[in-house]
Amino acid sequence: MGVINTTPDSFSDGGRFDTTEKALQHARQMIDDGVDILDIGGESTRPGSGNVDASEELARTIPLIQAIREESDVQISIDTNKPVVMQQAVAAGANLINSIWALRQENALEVAAKLGVTVCLMHMQGTPETMQQNPCYDDVVSEVIEFLQQRIEAAVDAGIARENIIVDPGFGFGKTLQHNLLLLKSLAQFESLGVPLMVGISRKSMIGTILGKPVEQRLYGSISTAVIAAMLGVDIVRVHDVAQTLDALAIVDAVNGVKVQ
Repeated sequence: MGVINTTPDSFSDGGRFDTTEKALQHARQMIDDGVDILDIGGESTRPGSGNVDASEELARTIPLIQAIREESDVQISIDTNKPVVMQQAVAAGANLINSIWALRQENALEVAAKLGVTVCLMHMQGTPETMQQNPCYDDVVSEVIEFLQQRIEAAVDAGIARENIIVDPGFGFGKTLQHNLLLLKSLAQFESLGVPLMVGISRKSMIGTILGKPVEQRLYGSISTAVIAAMLGVDIVRVHDVAQTLDALAIVDAVNGVKVQ
C-alpha cells in the first residue's frame, strides 16, 4: 500500500501532493513501481493534528480518486473517518475504507456495511490531538489484540463480511517507542484474529527516535521494519517508498518460499 497525502500538514509529505495534478503524478509513479493499493488521505492524523471539514476533505480526495480511476484499475483506499467521505470516495472508485478510528465514528459502521467494500480497522488510544501525551497500557499487545477483536465483531454484527475486514495495530497512534517495539516484535500473535494484518511504520517517529534522523532520512529504517513485519506474517505494509520496499520484500518472499530440507 502506497501513501498519498493530499494535505498541507501530514508529517512526512505534507504539501508535496496538495494539488490533484501533483498527487496524480505521484500515483502514476507508484503504479509504475508496482504498488498494489493506493491509500489516499485528505486529513492529517499526525500527533497533535486537528479536524478538517468534510467539504475540504472531499475537495482534496475525490478529484484524485476519479483521475486515478480513469486511467487505472489499481486498488484505491480512502483514508478517512467521515461517512460522507466514505460514500463519495467509493462512488468515485475507491475499493477500501481505511479507518484509524476503526469505524467508531457515528454511522461509520452502518455506512461501510452498506457500501460493501473492504475495511481496515486500526487501533488508536485517544485521538490524534491527544494520543501521544501519555500512552499507557498494562499489556500493549494483548490490549491491542482485544480491541481489534471487539471491532471485528462489531463490524460483522453491522453487516460487514469477515472476509472484507483487515486490521492494523496502529503504530504510533497512542504508543510510546517501547509499545511500538513490543508490537513489532509480537506481530505473529495477531494471526489469532483470523483476518489480514496491515502495518504502517514508514518514516514514523519511532524510526527517527532510534536512528536520530529526520523524516526525510528514514528510508532504510522504514525498509527494515517492513522486512521484519513481512517475516512475521504481515499481509500488507503501508509505505511511502514503494519501489525500494518492494525490492526488500522480494527477498523476503524468496526466503519464505524456500522449503527447509
